[in-house]
Amino acid sequence: MNWITKIIKAGEKIKTAIHKRASKEDIANSDWTSCCKGPILKKDLEKNLWVCPDCNKHHRIKPNQRFDILFGKNNYEIFRTPIPKDDPLEWSDSKSYKDRLKSARKKTGLNCGMMVVAGSINNIKVTAVASDFDFLGASMAAAEGEAFLYGIQYAIENNTPFLCISAGGGMRMMESLISLSQMTRTTLAINDLKAKNLPYVVCITDPTAGGITASYAMLGDIHIAEPGALIAFAGARVIQGTVKEELPEGFQKSEYVEKTGFIDLIVERKKLSEKIGTLLSILLKKNSAISTDENEITQDTQSLSKVAS
Repeated sequence: MNWITKIIKAGEKIKTAIHKRASKEDIANSDWTSCCKGPILKKDLEKNLWVCPDCNKHHRIKPNQRFDILFGKNNYEIFRTPIPKDDPLEWSDSKSYKDRLKSARKKTGLNCGMMVVAGSINNIKVTAVASDFDFLGASMAAAEGEAFLYGIQYAIENNTPFLCISAGGGMRMMESLISLSQMTRTTLAINDLKAKNLPYVVCITDPTAGGITASYAMLGDIHIAEPGALIAFAGARVIQGTVKEELPEGFQKSEYVEKTGFIDLIVERKKLSEKIGTLLSILLKKNSAISTDENEITQDTQSLSKVAS
């Protein structure tokens, strides 16, 4: 008997039970999760690509689930990326960094917070990376930097576009300046990719913040975001305390960020593969309508406008 069955037998309201009685671990191991109208079966949410059918909330998902949606179920190659020495600074607070890494690896099945793969969208070979928020909040450290650089190098060597599915709260404090240096390293790697005229497309998911927003998540040729995704550098309370004025409602959500010009498109999860495929066809000039130099600028613009509409 799982935890929710016990609660139902005890006669307590399910919604109240989920919020007051269940631990995160209980919910993670059960068949249920919670959204706008209370409990919802995970299998029902999964059928809708982990998007709530009532409020359209795009729930956080794992890298392999994202790649299943984009490339097809298990229709991609997963790479083993280099793993630097754990805990280079021998960090410890309430728990040692090595223990935190051990727990994160057990929870996610990943060696670091990023997964790098190669697959195809619209018959275009793509190298892609996605972050797992369950791995220490998808924060960026040396291992994640190595994974990102591995993906970029593979894309260059194999002449493929690079797709980054961003998430995370920023740089990982347990690695201090080593972590912060990943902002520079990823930026330089992206410059190498662009020097080869290979597209760099970013899909921003909830949440993308801190040094991730301040580096590789905002360097794309095209920036796509999922609906309702948090896109920020500093927290809303920090900003409000600094500027000493009320901030617009939802000013760090993807819809507001699109209006202010920081992202190009908001695309629902079910349409991501199609949209990305179309954009890559345009950027790589695989669309017959833009195959001539004479029509290059005007047709590119028209095609991108059609994709956005």
